[in-house]
Amino acid sequence: MSIGENIRKYRTMKNFSLEDLALKARIGVHRLESYEKDEVEPELDTILKISTVLDIPASELMEFEKEDHQIDKELEDLIFAIGIKRSKLILKKAKDFSERDVLKAMNLLYGLETEKK
Repeated sequence: MSIGENIRKYRTMKNFSLEDLALKARIGVHRLESYEKDEVEPELDTILKISTVLDIPASELMEFEKEDHQIDKELEDLIFAIGIKRSKLILKKAKDFSERDVLKAMNLLYGLETEKK
């Protein structure tokens, strides 16, 4: 489980609403929601605040189930083709965008590609 999934799990176990936990931990409701959806990873001090309110050790929130992180062959080939540095730059930036924003960017890139032809 991710930190966000752990926050949601313990929040619901304690019968706290998003608003209850946000108020008691002194963080915004939308911010807490973004943590639970794994859109943003909370800072350590925020994890400590949340764990204090939920009355659990912070390590419980930060505990992960190990997943098999095999990269599929197509992705590996693409990374190799454009280079690791460029791949990292693209992926680091892509994680800051919503899926909708990424689709808009892809449409823009496809438009540039057709202009070249």
